[in-house]
Amino acid sequence: MIAKIGRSSNLYGALAYNHHKVEKRQGQILLMNKMVESTDGKYTIPQLMRSFDPYLTANQKTEKHTLHISLNPDPNDKVSDKDFVKMAEEYMNGMGYGEQPYMVFKHTDIDRTHIHIVSVCVDENGKKISDRFEKRRSMNMCRQLENTYNLWRAAESQNVKSNLVFKPVDYQIGNIKHQIGSVIRNIADVYSFKTFGEYSALLSIFNIAVEKIEGELHGKPQRGLVYFALDTKKHKTGNPLKASRIGREAQLAAVESHFLKNKESVLQSAKSELKVMVDNALKGGQNEKYFVENLNSIGINTVIRRNEAGRMYGITFIDHNSKTVWNGSNLGKQYSAAVFNDLWKDHEHLKKTSDTKQAEPKSPPTNQFLPSQLHPLFEFLNDNNDNIHDIESMDSFPGLLPTVQGEDYEEQVFSEQMRKRKKRRKR
Repeated sequence: MIAKIGRSSNLYGALAYNHHKVEKRQGQILLMNKMVESTDGKYTIPQLMRSFDPYLTANQKTEKHTLHISLNPDPNDKVSDKDFVKMAEEYMNGMGYGEQPYMVFKHTDIDRTHIHIVSVCVDENGKKISDRFEKRRSMNMCRQLENTYNLWRAAESQNVKSNLVFKPVDYQIGNIKHQIGSVIRNIADVYSFKTFGEYSALLSIFNIAVEKIEGELHGKPQRGLVYFALDTKKHKTGNPLKASRIGREAQLAAVESHFLKNKESVLQSAKSELKVMVDNALKGGQNEKYFVENLNSIGINTVIRRNEAGRMYGITFIDHNSKTVWNGSNLGKQYSAAVFNDLWKDHEHLKKTSDTKQAEPKSPPTNQFLPSQLHPLFEFLNDNNDNIHDIESMDSFPGLLPTVQGEDYEEQVFSEQMRKRKKRRKR
């Protein structure tokens, strides 16, 4: 189990976020500890705020007085509401917040059912409750709860799952925003890409399309990104998602910052190794299909872009060994789309004019990993891999993804929307 502790000065926002989930039937209230309860069981946010007012009124110094904690069991764990309540009580007692007013909400809007706890970290006298060694104490409490309730241990989960916590979008199962967000918010922490074309090619293997939007609004230039889910034929499906609805990492400024960072970083060793592997694949013959499958077998994706006339105008190599993405022309002139286009066009011409009785099948216009052809190291691209799960925080999983935000950013977006509404009302 993984716990994430958030602190802010916005108690109203934390309550509103969880209350909104309840109203949308994506959550429910499991417990109210030392809270003023209503006679009909229905609550408004001002009603909930009243339970915390004495604590906040007495507080004079602590700015970030609000606690917003999430407890996240492994997706394989099946936890009853009764056990969720017990776990929340034991966790809050162990962390020193057992005597505080707090609310426990269960969230069911994603596959992994989990709970959120909203409270304040100042006592009834306005004194801040100590948070010394908080992270260590929280990890110890998680291990204790895993033992008590026979939950999967976070360390064990790491051994049986793929290192990556995101997988290709499946438009058929719904919740497209969450699926796309899980990929976008993590991908820059794993892969190095330097141009918009490389970014677009990388997202395509996760069944996501991205487009730049440029124009004017009230006379001011506007630039941004929109994202789409792709179906099994790599066609856009559903409505576009504005980057601002997904998170900061999805927005153009963050993506361009990643481009710049990777252009400045030293990637020459990865570049040299990739060129050797591409050269070796070319030695096997001049057939596009063979070339793509050869690179597939050693963990390199080849994404090819063609215009309506069938002419290749772009080729990108995604090396899952070094976690780097390269447009062909960035590897060198001899790896540009024009060179490959002429190479394979000449091969097709020779094939048609030869005495071969049976022509080889045409290569598809865009080449992606096929689940049946995956190198064992890259089975995370297989949609049928039941051992891959999306989780909110990887704090206990050092290394690959140190700062996965998951649903936390949804809370930030919700708070930002509330602030904007408040500003509009003031005007």
